[in-house]
Amino acid sequence: MPNISRDEVAHLAKLARLAVTDDEIDVFAGQLDQILDSVAKVSEVAAADVPPTSHAVPLTNVFRQDVVRPGLTQQQALAGAPAAEDGRFRVPRILGEEQ
Repeated sequence: MPNISRDEVAHLAKLARLAVTDDEIDVFAGQLDQILDSVAKVSEVAAADVPPTSHAVPLTNVFRQDVVRPGLTQQQALAGAPAAEDGRFRVPRILGEEQ
């Protein structure tokens, strides 16, 4: 069972730039002990003969063929636009941008 000291908790808080009281150090020491105990239990279960995985179920990507298909012409694409200029969509200026 790991036993994290008050000094170690204070040092971790300092590294994380956290201001903690003495009471909080005691609380955090207990919580960190529980966390470290849980990690130790998981480490005991992990077997060397079991390969590491990122998912419980093996997944594979299914890709479709990349086939060129006809799309809209420039005129068709701009036909539904509220405003167009020089063959492009015209949109209102945002965030006070200057030209």
